[in-house]
Amino acid sequence: MKTGLALSGGGARGFAHLGVMKGLLEQGFRFDVISGVSAGAIAGALYAQGHTPDDILRIFLTTRLFRYIRPAGNFRGFFRSDRMEKLCEKYLPHNSFEGLKLPLFVNATDIKEGEIVYFSEGPLIRPLLASGSIPVMFEPVNIGGRLLVDGGVLNNLPVEPLVGKCDFIIGVHTNPCGPGRPVTDVRSILERTLLLVIHNNVPQRARQCDLFIEPPSLSRFTTMDNAKAQEIFDIGYTFTMESAPRIAETYASRLAVLKEMQQLSGRK
Repeated sequence: MKTGLALSGGGARGFAHLGVMKGLLEQGFRFDVISGVSAGAIAGALYAQGHTPDDILRIFLTTRLFRYIRPAGNFRGFFRSDRMEKLCEKYLPHNSFEGLKLPLFVNATDIKEGEIVYFSEGPLIRPLLASGSIPVMFEPVNIGGRLLVDGGVLNNLPVEPLVGKCDFIIGVHTNPCGPGRPVTDVRSILERTLLLVIHNNVPQRARQCDLFIEPPSLSRFTTMDNAKAQEIFDIGYTFTMESAPRIAETYASRLAVLKEMQQLSGRK
């Protein structure tokens, strides 16, 4: 049975993707196709390159990310992410979708046209940076004349590329819309507003997943809690392992349906 994995955005909360993936791998799952946005796109790309979830976490724990971010110097965003290309090249040296060991889809938002843009071939790193360019915080990334920002603005659970290609689709969402932290200043208001807007496009896509995983306790973290990466990773892993009975039951049910469909098809 071909398994597809859709990974949401979430900033620092995206470290939970790695814990979830580790838990699923330990339960016997193997991913055939990955679709990711923002933090999920980066996690998906590094995994598709051949790095394990633990390896990916180690990369971020030992890298001073803010060294690769600089002021934008214009009115389209506070920061530029172009220096991140050098960091990405260290772990994705081929800089191409074709160089990955697994098929990967990455989505971004065309801020001018208001459209979802998917990437699955050609250069890899700039689409990854575009997919995670949080509006206002980072300036848009120009690819082929399109001004691209965080793909989560229009689609924070990019399941569509997996539909029709996979028999079992797993959606992992790391932006639960719980009470969260107190809203006390401009930054927290902006972050909460963006979270609410992004969360609104998830439920309809979650229904297209055979298995939907969303650790609720992630709501107490912010998109900038990079210092809590290990804790966030552990939450994703623990939640997935505790959900093992539900996950096994869901998988078995889907497998039974597919077998029944094959039998009916064989009788025709």
